[in-house]
Amino acid sequence: MKKLLQLTTIFFLLFSFMYASTLNLSMSSSPSRLNPILANDSASSEIADWLFNGLIKYDKDGKPAPDLAKSYKFKTPTKLIINLRKNVLWHDGVNFTAEDVLFTYQQIINPKVFTSIKSNFKEVKEVKALDKYTIQITYKKPYFKSLETWMVGILPKHILENEKDLMTSSFNKKPIGTGPYTINEFKTGIDIKLFANKNYFEGKPKIDNILYKFLPDPNTSFLFLKQKKLDLGGLSPLQIDRQVDEKFKNNYKIIEKESFAYSYLGFNLKTEKFKNKKVRQAIAYAVNKQELVDILYFGHGQVCNGPFLPGSFAYNKNVKSITQDIEKSKQLLKEQGYDEKNPLTFEVITNTGNDIRINAAQILQYQLAKAGIKMKIRVMEWQAFLNTVVHPRNYEAILLGWSLALMPDAYPLWHSDSDKLGRFNLVGYHNKKVDELIEKGSITIDRTKLGKIYQEIFKIIADDLPYIFLYIPNSITVANKDIKNIEPAFTGITHNQKDWIKE
Repeated sequence: MKKLLQLTTIFFLLFSFMYASTLNLSMSSSPSRLNPILANDSASSEIADWLFNGLIKYDKDGKPAPDLAKSYKFKTPTKLIINLRKNVLWHDGVNFTAEDVLFTYQQIINPKVFTSIKSNFKEVKEVKALDKYTIQITYKKPYFKSLETWMVGILPKHILENEKDLMTSSFNKKPIGTGPYTINEFKTGIDIKLFANKNYFEGKPKIDNILYKFLPDPNTSFLFLKQKKLDLGGLSPLQIDRQVDEKFKNNYKIIEKESFAYSYLGFNLKTEKFKNKKVRQAIAYAVNKQELVDILYFGHGQVCNGPFLPGSFAYNKNVKSITQDIEKSKQLLKEQGYDEKNPLTFEVITNTGNDIRINAAQILQYQLAKAGIKMKIRVMEWQAFLNTVVHPRNYEAILLGWSLALMPDAYPLWHSDSDKLGRFNLVGYHNKKVDELIEKGSITIDRTKLGKIYQEIFKIIADDLPYIFLYIPNSITVANKDIKNIEPAFTGITHNQKDWIKE
């Protein structure tokens, strides 16, 4: 009887191994530390997201929702009460409690721990546990990103409380989290395998394993996709339009959405010619943004008309982008004293290593020439560009891009106080009304009211034209059609990954 049980167990394990489903992904660089408060690079962040949970997360529509929290409420505008889930286990089977939240906060603010997220907690006055499953967070003042602050992954106190140096801890290579997948360990430069967490509080993921194949060359990743050796991948517009065949399209579902980034032509507003709004308008009327999208991205993108993400609560859908009108451009230039004998001339500077940006400059040069505007182009190595042009504001115009967050913060780019060396108001934009709205928004915790404030900021900036907002490229993801239950959403496709089934 004992032998029969042993044989049955062996058969079951072999059967499980043979039929375990695996989600095949790729990574172009190795993670450094799989610790959510130290994961500064994209590879570390991506892997850590499978292993850890925050108290709060974004739902598929980009709205804050409970994660390790069961519920939350603002007792006052500066006092946030978070009730924690009681059914959460760490990967080693120990219960998650409020003590883990307190411990994580203490590590983040610890001066010996060097983390890029420390500034996110600058408005936190106090964190305390009211009981085993209730946290009270007190802020110095009402803070518009008070929920987003707690999207950071939580650390296990029982494992790390006696750790002398979190920066060099072995935990960073062999992490224990609460997330949907677990990991044994990882080594630099080799594939990484994750295992479904059978005790995950939202239910065990239906795909048993995730295998990250280490493919530093993007051409190799594309080849693996074409050979159906990867289940998910990102493609460029050129690849999706010109380099895949019908067989590929039969194997993969193609999912397109706006990327969280835009490109812009920025004016140095301290330069005499660009202090004049009508000159900036003349340039805007000479630009054909749709042509840029069509040529640079084969149509896989959209025209950008302002500083915040389309589809987000901060986006103002009533603001329309200026469309090309060469005659209007010439008229505005003439009113400001520019003509064929005295053309508007300026130099735009951008960086090497970004062919799309360089091509965009050449297209803009061609478009502006139709209105009699002479735009010169200078291309520089990235570090030299930053150190000698961008940071010291030593330019007339620059061609750059900016990444957008789900929770916008207008202060770094658009507040007058950010027009300082080392900060990001690179064009020297000053508008008292925008400053007031940004400051009002920073202490507004009601998302609906904050949306109205930010939509007004959007409208004013779009009208002021400190930038010509150019285009938002699409993010193009392909997913193996053998995977069921994929639901594209505003935040991407992995929001419901635990429910995916790979046949």
